Amino acid sequence: MLNIALALASAILQVLVFPNAGLTWLAPLALAPLLVAVAREPRPWRRFLMGEAAGFVYWFGVCYWIQTVLEVHGGMSAGLSWLAFLLFCTAKALHMAVFAWLAGRLMPRWYAIPAVAALWTGLERTHAPLGFPWLALGNAGADMSLPARLAPLAGVYGLSFVFVMLNAGAALLLLRRPRRQLAWLALLGALWVLPELPRKQAPDRSAVVLQPNVADSDDWTGEKSEAFQNRLVLQSLKLALSAGAARPDLIVWPEMPAPLYIDRDFRFRDRLLQLARLARAPVLATVIAYTPRGEPLNSAVLVSARGEMVDRYDKIQLVPFGEFVPPLFGWVNRVTGETGDFAPGSRVVVFPAGDTKLGAFICYESAFPHLVRQFARGGAGWFVNLSNDGYFGHSAAREQHLALVRMRAIENRRWIVRATNDGITAVLDPAGRIVQRLDPYRETAFRAGFTSLVETTFYTRHGDWFAWLCLLNSLSLTYPGFFRRKKPG
Repeated sequence: MLNIALALASAILQVLVFPNAGLTWLAPLALAPLLVAVAREPRPWRRFLMGEAAGFVYWFGVCYWIQTVLEVHGGMSAGLSWLAFLLFCTAKALHMAVFAWLAGRLMPRWYAIPAVAALWTGLERTHAPLGFPWLALGNAGADMSLPARLAPLAGVYGLSFVFVMLNAGAALLLLRRPRRQLAWLALLGALWVLPELPRKQAPDRSAVVLQPNVADSDDWTGEKSEAFQNRLVLQSLKLALSAGAARPDLIVWPEMPAPLYIDRDFRFRDRLLQLARLARAPVLATVIAYTPRGEPLNSAVLVSARGEMVDRYDKIQLVPFGEFVPPLFGWVNRVTGETGDFAPGSRVVVFPAGDTKLGAFICYESAFPHLVRQFARGGAGWFVNLSNDGYFGHSAAREQHLALVRMRAIENRRWIVRATNDGITAVLDPAGRIVQRLDPYRETAFRAGFTSLVETTFYTRHGDWFAWLCLLNSLSLTYPGFFRRKKPG
């Protein structure tokens, strides 16, 4: 019973690390009780079940808002929405279960500290291919200037590695292991050698950003849609052409639950082109496009200052249950009102906008560091994150989402203008600091200041080399014969 209590304590502490609580200082300690438990438990199946229980509690506590999204916006009954959410927690908990199972093999070793940290980090990287990489442990370090120095080198996974090293060290102390096994922690002194995060600097460019505050439940008639589009155009022109202000480098319309069909609504298309010509500024807008086969796309289009369509980016990483339904969950209603699953894009697009280039990633894509870095690698000097967080209601998911975007800024050393439907609309500098932030849940607009940069980070150029190396090393340490070739019989 003590071991299961320790495992569940770890789960609760991890929940407290992230918003709503946001007790980020717990990140170096939250896993320690679980590591003590798996070190005490010799039976692999018991370790696996402890990890599964801890993982279930963790995902339940952090992503509680998913049940509300499915019921309120997905149109599911309360019973089915809870069933879908509980199945989600059970499936996501498998990562923690595998970690607990294998960490029990590593904790008795003299190299437990780096081995356990590598195991956690490698498993963390596998969340993305499996569809929901929400809140890696390293995201807790966005406000910690010392560990955050690792992000431009190894991404968020480098911070996760540091936190788990400290957790393993704390567990060894609680287990009264020889102090010499803690010597691995001296490696963390190398953090002081890494370059500091960029200092605060004044932006030298501006973008007009709208926060339209459209209700997700609005019923759209043709007349209402036209009136809404006209309001967006007028708000954009008012701020872009305000007396005494320089011409903006961009006008941004965020992702929003409105019928903006770039391929099929020619009147909307004409309004967008005319706005760019009148404002004499490029316009970036999130719209619904279609594939040649008629499948809907969640897209961002850029119109040049001359009123010409420049290019279109189609969202690559779609939201499970929101924009597509995984094959095993066909009984779960979709959150979006589009008929049929959205089709994923296949091309990373870097938009030319005047004398600079920008990368626009859409909503949930901010949870995929390996995708976001490709925009900077392709030449984007700054990012725009287009999002509709209205489906989150007033839950912690909004602040959680912002935390992900902040880490993308640090990893790539890029300014990010975050344009949302009803919050959190903000500007982040290359150190992940929040430079500007709008009040949520109201219709407003503002001029966002930013700077376009040229230099790229090691992480931008080389991606998740560190996380994949951790996974390979942890597998070889846990099962030494894993990579050996079997001798022919």
